[in-house]
Amino acid sequence: MAIKLIVDSACDINQKEADNLGIILLPIEVRFDQEIYLDGVDITPIKFYEKLVESDQLPTTGQINPYRFEQVYERVIKSGDQAIVITLSSKLSGTYNNAKLAAEKYNDNIYVVDSLNACVGERLLIQYALKLIKEDKLDIKQIVDILNNKKTKINVLAMLDTLLYLKKGGRISAFVAFSGELLSIKPVIGVIDGEVKLVGKARGSKNGNNLLCKLVSEKGGIDFSMPYGVVYSGFSDATLKKYVKDSEYLWQGHTDELPIYIIGCTIGTHVGPGTIGVAFFEK
Repeated sequence: MAIKLIVDSACDINQKEADNLGIILLPIEVRFDQEIYLDGVDITPIKFYEKLVESDQLPTTGQINPYRFEQVYERVIKSGDQAIVITLSSKLSGTYNNAKLAAEKYNDNIYVVDSLNACVGERLLIQYALKLIKEDKLDIKQIVDILNNKKTKINVLAMLDTLLYLKKGGRISAFVAFSGELLSIKPVIGVIDGEVKLVGKARGSKNGNNLLCKLVSEKGGIDFSMPYGVVYSGFSDATLKKYVKDSEYLWQGHTDELPIYIIGCTIGTHVGPGTIGVAFFEK
């Protein structure tokens, strides 16, 4: 009896990557007006950002319904296996509740974990889950208990390049957005208790980079024995590479290469292009 891993595409793992990792991916629907795409399947991050900057209205994303989860659960059970399901935060979407609802009749064979995260934060928990499963030393309940404990140690910190998409989403007023752009204010956000919150702001990119580094240090630094990475949104990782160079002291002597990931549809809708960030398990 094998343990399968089922995830939603809010983790920004695409279908090809999921196939290579042996993960079952359930894509979230992304709607631009009348056009509907399956995240990570028939829309790439680059295509998403192209459409995002051209659109007057923000796209919408739909939660995965219980029926789609149940279809996958049935396949897993019929093959004689068990499954761990990792979803984006229950405070950001109803997907977690739908996954739980669909799992009710499968007793101890399907376990659902609320990542309390999304994007790269959810990805880190998935990477850790894969490691535990491949080690083949623990049963499914033990792995789930460890994931629920370790997920509270995940930090995602990101600096936004623009306030435009927060304004479009109704999260800030047009006046605040205009004033912020005028003063080159760079908001820094984090995922706190499953929600995306403002954790600081700086004037200009250089001060924003310094603030990111300061916040990482305040968290006690990065646990390099666990998954970690840096992220960007949009069409280029040039700004991210500058941040990595400027914050070299955080990584030097700990790793030869930093995993770089691109922010996809779920969070990209709200932050827009030009965002950079770091994700890690705190020590």
